[in-house]
Amino acid sequence: MLQIDDTIISLALFEEKFVCNIEKCKGICCIEGDAGAPLTDEEVRLIEELLPTVWNELTPQAQEVINKQGVSYIDEEGEPVTSIIGNGECVFTYFDEKGVCGCVFERAYNDGRIAWKKPISCHLYPVRLQKIHDFTAVNYHHWSVCDCARLLGKQKGVPLYRFLKEPLVRRFGEKWWGQLDIAYKGMERLS
Repeated sequence: MLQIDDTIISLALFEEKFVCNIEKCKGICCIEGDAGAPLTDEEVRLIEELLPTVWNELTPQAQEVINKQGVSYIDEEGEPVTSIIGNGECVFTYFDEKGVCGCVFERAYNDGRIAWKKPISCHLYPVRLQKIHDFTAVNYHHWSVCDCARLLGKQKGVPLYRFLKEPLVRRFGEKWWGQLDIAYKGMERLS
């Protein structure tokens, strides 16, 4: 483990090689799972505010779920998560012509229609954050659906923390990420 400010970071962010291979996995992490994506209370409010912008891009099933329970629900741990269809698919997914799953918010962001990309937990995946007292644990979530991402990461030699630079900077800031990068380079020199 490594500590930077009030974060405790798993060394798996350095050790694991990872590059999403969306062409192979088809975005399955947005489809499978036992709950929706973790949200902050602020993100729930933001999603509710932005919902009219993406409403017509949602499937009828997603619209039905949102009409019944809202954009989120409280999971087993008492935290808000995105609403899901049945036992898996996030209500904010869409599928392109190749069958690749994406996020309607990210598409709207990329099109310049909104200024928010998507929930930070989605942007950070496969990193998961957990509050432990006054600290935030930054952990790697190993899931078999990401086998192709680990393979591509090994082929390209990209450590997980570098692949996730944009969302890590978005969540913790440039200075924090710079300290993480310095720590990685120091450990690399020692090995």
